[in-house]
Amino acid sequence: MRTYSIAAIPADGIGPEVISSGVRVLEALAQRAGDLAFTVKTFDWGSDYYKKHGVMMPADGLAALKKFDAIYFGAVGAPDVPDHITLWGLRLPICQGFDQYANVRPTRILPGVASPLRNVGVGDLDWVIVRENSEGEYAGCGGRAHKGLPEEVGTEVAIFTRTGVSRIMRYAFKLAQSRSRKFLTVVTKSNAQRHGMVMWDEIAGEVAREFPDVTWDKTLVDAMTVRMTLHPKSLDTIVATNLHADILSDLAAALAGSIGLAPTANLNPERRFPSMFEPIHGSAFDITGKGIANPLATFWSAVMLLDHVGEGAAARALMAAIERAAADPALHTPDLGGYATTRGVTDAVIGFIRGHA
Repeated sequence: MRTYSIAAIPADGIGPEVISSGVRVLEALAQRAGDLAFTVKTFDWGSDYYKKHGVMMPADGLAALKKFDAIYFGAVGAPDVPDHITLWGLRLPICQGFDQYANVRPTRILPGVASPLRNVGVGDLDWVIVRENSEGEYAGCGGRAHKGLPEEVGTEVAIFTRTGVSRIMRYAFKLAQSRSRKFLTVVTKSNAQRHGMVMWDEIAGEVAREFPDVTWDKTLVDAMTVRMTLHPKSLDTIVATNLHADILSDLAAALAGSIGLAPTANLNPERRFPSMFEPIHGSAFDITGKGIANPLATFWSAVMLLDHVGEGAAARALMAAIERAAADPALHTPDLGGYATTRGVTDAVIGFIRGHA
């Protein structure tokens, strides 16, 4: 019996709804395999925990998570708690504390899902965005002085280290090398940011020499939004900074049909620490508790989790079930223009996994 320990952190908003659905799907995959098992421990950290204890997670939170094979994360954020408290109190400490420096976001148009782009369908948009996840614009360096006075100053310092840039470039080139097109686009803004981003460009060129079979090009981040929208076929694997990739991956999800379909893996590639898998849609306060959240992004994140722990067969079975659900208009949740519920989609995916429905 192959057993994996999973730390589930549903957290806020629709997080508990989609993570509970994801756990049900993992259990169905285990039952189908017969020799596979998941032990899931749920942690009640998040905004409600903050309101009771003044912190988003306990001081020994990372120590508690370190023993798990993977982390399955829902969403963080609440209308009545400032966003910088929720993000810096839970998600970012896990990403940075476990050196999950490669944030990987696959995006493609699934069968049955309409892209808002004209004349673009299945196969025309198939990208993987690699986001530097440990430093850059979200390094957390800076501060405020003379608070509340007319001369108040706020600084947010983007940090680019040779170690951080080199390792994310090398990860992105290796990923591009593993894909059929062997093509990488490096996103930059070195025309205006002449220090850190020029170093980013220089290191990209250095690392590229290690991968002679990978073709690569470079695009300014503002021009990248145009390229993604007007020329989606010109892209395959993409690497960008923490901020740039955060924004571009949301655009990518919208172009593929819905942010409710977009998964994420926060990876520590060296496996010194557990990696974390989550949908990118956020806590979605407007639909919390209505039972209409699209769980497919959470399921796709589980596909990435399964691949990471070496369960390729289960990952393929789940991805096939996701594609069947996406292809059926009766299983489209409101974000896709339908009327399906979270539970209805989850039940259908479990049925596909079990080989009936």
